Amino acid sequence: MAKDILSGLSGLMKGFSGLMPQDDPQVKLLSLQAELGELEGQALDVYAEIGRQVYEADPDACPQADRLRLIRTNLDDVRARLDRLKQEQAAEQRQRQAAEAALLCPNCDHQNPQGTTFCQACGSRLAAERAPVCSGCGAPLSPEARFCGACGAKQGG
Repeated sequence: MAKDILSGLSGLMKGFSGLMPQDDPQVKLLSLQAELGELEGQALDVYAEIGRQVYEADPDACPQADRLRLIRTNLDDVRARLDRLKQEQAAEQRQRQAAEAALLCPNCDHQNPQGTTFCQACGSRLAAERAPVCSGCGAPLSPEARFCGACGAKQGG
């Protein structure tokens, strides 16, 4: 992340210096700072690659191996939490869409408010009985399902 910031700032300074007179001392300073930032970024890339190779060759010989293992464990944990959150949000979105679809008149496509049984535009009966959906992921379920076939969530309490 720090490398990305350094690279971004370096590119930004380089871009600004190209718009200014090249004989200006400030422009020269900006250009040299941009070049320095770019070279430092390249050096960090090389150090990272060297460290990766040394670690892969013999993880136990690296003094920072325990720290890296902890970071990787934390990364895995955060990725898992992020995946769960994305799944929950997708399930909520599917449930909202299903609820909206149930209020959409099959005859005239009018969107009716919550709690409406008959279309307010044409009087047609709206979906009287909605197909059951999973409380976890929003997938359609058979009425007798005790567990969701899509995500495995227990249904009905």
